[in-house]
Amino acid sequence: MIFTGITIRTKDVQRLANFYKNILCTSSDCDDDSHQSINVKGAYLGILRIEKSDDMRNDVINLAFEVNDVDVEFERLKCLGINIIKPPTVRPWGVKNIMFADPDGNDIVFNSSHK
Repeated sequence: MIFTGITIRTKDVQRLANFYKNILCTSSDCDDDSHQSINVKGAYLGILRIEKSDDMRNDVINLAFEVNDVDVEFERLKCLGINIIKPPTVRPWGVKNIMFADPDGNDIVFNSSHK
């Protein structure tokens, strides 16, 4: 079995897709307002429109992406005006990461090996 991707539900596909394309420096498979697949290495990141006004934020998972240098990404995200939840921090297991949220409040972690 191979894990191939994850989909985030949102009321505004364009806004969320543009956010992920911007922070991940990538593109998507289309410019659709009901569904987009964001091009990332390893698996797909889907953005799917939902109609309900229920709270969409998921409090039990976060999205994690490996980056070359957390400190460089931290500065880049600050320049983009991204609200950082946790600044660069070395974790006990040897990974350095930062945490921030997407426009719908989903947690995102950028991590890299601590040198």
